[in-house]
Amino acid sequence: QVQVVESGGGKVQPGGSLRLSCAASRTISSINVMEWYRQAPGKQRDLVASITSTGGTYYTDSVKGRFTISRDNAKNTVWLQMDSLKLEDTAVYYCTAYLNFHYYWGQGTQVTVSS
Repeated sequence: QVQVVESGGGKVQPGGSLRLSCAASRTISSINVMEWYRQAPGKQRDLVASITSTGGTYYTDSVKGRFTISRDNAKNTVWLQMDSLKLEDTAVYYCTAYLNFHYYWGQGTQVTVSS
């Protein structure tokens, strides 16, 4: 099992930046995939970005070139650097760890992009 805790959310103006952190309760080098999802009010939860244990990354089209996912195995932490934020990026962002065929979810962190 693993627990993940997100932090770093907040309110920012369009064009601004935020960096989200996801801290895991165990070494992440053995976790197959770490992912960031987001859920806007009234919408489904969607995958934003993922990173594998070997460093492979995936981004949904709407964030390509603006968001960067990275991991530090020594710190058991995954980050999501979000630049050039848009109004439509407003959502609750969730971190997940995929381990042994099971997804472990954090409690989420709110990101609000507003002028």
